[in-house]
Amino acid sequence: MSTATPHTRGPDLTAAGVGRVTRDGDPAAAGAEIVTRDQATGAEFARYPVAGQDDVTRAVETARTAAGPWHALGFDGRADRLRAWRREIARGGEELAALIHAENGKSVEDGRAEVLATLAHLTFVIDHAERVLGRRAVQPPPAMANQEAWVEHLPYGAVAVIGPWNFPLATPGAIVIHALAAGNAVILKPSQLTPGVGDWLARSWSRAVPDQPGALRTLHGFAATGQALIAARVDKVAFTGSVASGRAVAAACATGLTPVLLELGGNDGVIVAEDADLDLAAAHITWGALQNSGLGCISLEVAYVADPVHDALVAKIAALAATVRAGSGEDDLIGPVPLPAQIPAIQRHIEDALARGATAVVGGPAGDGSRYVQPTVLTEVPPDALAAVEETFGPVLSIVRVRDADEAIDRINAGRYGLGSAVFSRDHGERIARRLRAGMTSVNDALAFSQIPGLPFGGRGDSGYGRKHGDEGLREFAYPHAISVRTGPAAAPTTAFGRPAGAMAAALAAAREHFES
Repeated sequence: MSTATPHTRGPDLTAAGVGRVTRDGDPAAAGAEIVTRDQATGAEFARYPVAGQDDVTRAVETARTAAGPWHALGFDGRADRLRAWRREIARGGEELAALIHAENGKSVEDGRAEVLATLAHLTFVIDHAERVLGRRAVQPPPAMANQEAWVEHLPYGAVAVIGPWNFPLATPGAIVIHALAAGNAVILKPSQLTPGVGDWLARSWSRAVPDQPGALRTLHGFAATGQALIAARVDKVAFTGSVASGRAVAAACATGLTPVLLELGGNDGVIVAEDADLDLAAAHITWGALQNSGLGCISLEVAYVADPVHDALVAKIAALAATVRAGSGEDDLIGPVPLPAQIPAIQRHIEDALARGATAVVGGPAGDGSRYVQPTVLTEVPPDALAAVEETFGPVLSIVRVRDADEAIDRINAGRYGLGSAVFSRDHGERIARRLRAGMTSVNDALAFSQIPGLPFGGRGDSGYGRKHGDEGLREFAYPHAISVRTGPAAAPTTAFGRPAGAMAAALAAAREHFES
């Protein structure tokens, strides 16, 4: 691959709204190489050449060429090759988990969880792609009885997947898998913080599916490489990242009317009703807020707790959160924040809440200057504090005291995000969940929806649009093609001139009589 300076023409993401460093990194970053660091030691880990314009052009051309033969294999042929890839990933799972640990900093155990999630999504599409996307007969109305009709779903062609660093395998992996199962060829641009995971995926594909090497390949680079992919007019884009970057990607895609899937940020709320099991709620909320160092778009960031149970729940959460330490040792439950520029944003949210009257029952604003951000639990957080209305993206839980579940619902629904959520209630959990304007909700659990491959994953509002995972995730990467075939003469012609006099009037009179009876 070329080591030329990455392409900087095409849509300008900085001009489109990314004028500062976001949780995706610096949009102005450039260079001929990406240098990664071992998150545990800080030592140089690997180097990857950055794709230049010629590399991007060749990749898109290769994907377009490969898409036809890959789709032509049909559901069974693609399923056979996806099974082979699943075996290859399972065999190399420990190596892959260790790579995730090195590049991202999360524990090897959490790396294994990403591998298992990827295998689960492969299993889902292998088992269900034909059911979801296969030919479906449609019954014509009586006036069109001389027609056979059906719907089939066709792939877009060349799909670009721009992945994040916080879940460098599970998040882009699920999208890549669904796009491939639908018959597309895929170009994966992993985050510049975790390029090795994407590289591993592409190499494992080449080993497992040697007869279709062009169906999946990886390009490395910074934001400019993503710009170049969009400017090259791929047939669909899937982007995971910050709201600011997502707006810029959407604007760039709009110039070519390129369809786009956006999985963006969240400020996910959890409601704890008066009748909640507090031990259960405390255990799951603590994990949902702090797992992966809070670096998740669906991390539970704000707990809206009914006043009668507020103090008791705070005490339980504080006791659990105090046992969670950030580090790179075997006993550390969470890892570092691999993007140093994110740490000031986390600290700013903590300091703002404290300045507005909140109390830190665990942790606080002081940092040690390292990449390890220790958990913070804030209580009596004003509902207009930054941490309560904006995405923190760090190991911080803000607890807001509310009158009851109704007030909590109103506050969550008034927010600009709408990704995940959770509800804890013994008797009213489902009723509360159905009133939330969010893409996903777990009842008496945390983030459980994300571990069920058949459920769609996505949000509304500033959390983006489109869906990955499940049936909807397969349909996201195929478009419906409606077909009707004339099988004989029509009783009364409706698709040509020369209709019998009075035919339409008689048909309308018959319809009126039918619907009024």
